Amino acid sequence: MKRRSTAASIDIGSTKVTVIVGDVGDLGETRVLGVGVAPAAGLSSRGVIDNIQSAREAVAIAVEKAEHACGMRILSAVVGISGNHITSQNNRGIIAVPDRGREISADDRARVLEAASQVAIPTNRQVLHVLPRGYWLEGTDPVTDPIGMHAGRLDAEVHIVTAAVSAVQNLAKTVEGAGVQVDDIVLESLASATSVLLEQEKHQGVAIVDIGGATSSIAVYDEGSIAHTACLPVAGQQLTNDLARVLRCPWESAEELKCKYGAAYADPAQTNETVEIQAFGTQSLKVVPLLHVCEILQARTEEILEMVALELKRAGYLDRIAAGIVFTGGSSGLRGLAEFAEARLGLPARVGRPHGYSGLSDLIGTPAYATSIGLVEYALSGRERVAEPVMAGAGGGPEFHMPSIGGGVFRRIASLGRALMPN
Repeated sequence: MKRRSTAASIDIGSTKVTVIVGDVGDLGETRVLGVGVAPAAGLSSRGVIDNIQSAREAVAIAVEKAEHACGMRILSAVVGISGNHITSQNNRGIIAVPDRGREISADDRARVLEAASQVAIPTNRQVLHVLPRGYWLEGTDPVTDPIGMHAGRLDAEVHIVTAAVSAVQNLAKTVEGAGVQVDDIVLESLASATSVLLEQEKHQGVAIVDIGGATSSIAVYDEGSIAHTACLPVAGQQLTNDLARVLRCPWESAEELKCKYGAAYADPAQTNETVEIQAFGTQSLKVVPLLHVCEILQARTEEILEMVALELKRAGYLDRIAAGIVFTGGSSGLRGLAEFAEARLGLPARVGRPHGYSGLSDLIGTPAYATSIGLVEYALSGRERVAEPVMAGAGGGPEFHMPSIGGGVFRRIASLGRALMPN
């Protein structure tokens, strides 16, 4: 009997580690088979691993939960990466096509992409992605795919994402220490975009802002392809820290307060409302005005929005994203965020939830799981749809091994770029 190809993803966030196992459903959608979630550990305030042992234990717990949920062993997975060490740039390459009489081939396309990817980077950094943005014939006519066309010159522009070598190595060592092989490491904002954005938004220009625990990741799409990526060192943890310091309460109490009652802006209609929270000192509980809580959150939310706007303006896309901003990530659940962003930035805004998948939607159908689902969708996008189960020893039942997803952690993932190109 044959079964569908299966893939796994690992998202090591600042607040939780999420492992998702999925395959391809009957309608071509990503079907979620199992989920494992564990509290995060071993990450710094900058979103990178600073204690491998603690992080490894958290990953192992999440992997074990996912294995129990889906009934299969997880041998390999695609892993997400984020952090303010991520940088990106666009670069253009040109090649000559010697014979105008022959059609441009896949080899020609590969050559021009290789030429465009030739950039000088420091020895302490490595390339994560080389994502095609577009092709030009004779330097003037843009096309989405040049294969089969005729020209004497072929240009290509790519988006190159780089990361700190140490951060990538520590991430890989953490996951492999938990008994899982790393197939590929994928920028988390790209994964979130895969599960959240609509094709029309990508074509008309959109910025996805993934507000996580330690960092906020940005990915800009223009004319259907990736145009800019960045990472900001401010996110949900800063919101919680503000509440904990101003209200002088335990961090856990501040986090619960933010998630349960928090809003992106202070509404004067809440003037008479109060909430009870845990506190330090002689009184274990104290009552605080809800309006004051929202005022604290509004100040930090304004800062995040201003930093996003400055980054988009610096990159030259603030006035080009007709579809506006799509917020996702755990901290995008702050009540009124999209409305507040529209008022402050003058751009359309919405909170994006993962779509295009089936199974366990009641558990993972929130912005907090957009990255994890996107990683599984990426892993499945380039795989065969059917694989044979590997049988266990005599007398044992079938042991479903996760087949290999890619060619290793350090290869350049041009296939993802082609998947993100417009049809």
